[in-house]
Amino acid sequence: MASITLTVNGHAHTVDLQPEMPLLWAIRDVIGLTGTKFGCGISQCGACTVHLDGQAVRSCRVQVADAEGRAITTIEGLSPDGSHPVQRAFAAEEVPQCGYCQSGQVMAAAALLASNGAPTDEDIDRAMERNLCRCGTYDRIRRAIHRAAKEG
Repeated sequence: MASITLTVNGHAHTVDLQPEMPLLWAIRDVIGLTGTKFGCGISQCGACTVHLDGQAVRSCRVQVADAEGRAITTIEGLSPDGSHPVQRAFAAEEVPQCGYCQSGQVMAAAALLASNGAPTDEDIDRAMERNLCRCGTYDRIRRAIHRAAKEG
């Protein structure tokens, strides 16, 4: 065990954890923010996507020791009231069906738009290709990202 300080959504959390624990479990089970989802555990589905220093990462594969001293943003910290342009666009385009992938999709899309305010379809497809949607709402996701870019 080690005493590790994680800065999640602007708040410091000092926790005693194994340094190799996946960040996902620290966020969900220790800190108690359950918006970030467990999907596959092998960085293939994107359900666990969070921002680490503004970059979209799979929290199931980031060790807590590697996240210490860095800014971690979860879906709860993106916008507590759902007013982030991506969240509004996902609702307007009726993206969610089962909703399981939604937090990871939103976090990946928000990171894309932070670095590219006017993405092409190709840019969106490339940025989102590793975020899987069991319901197949990929066309709606693309429309929502374009909408968020325009309204952002």
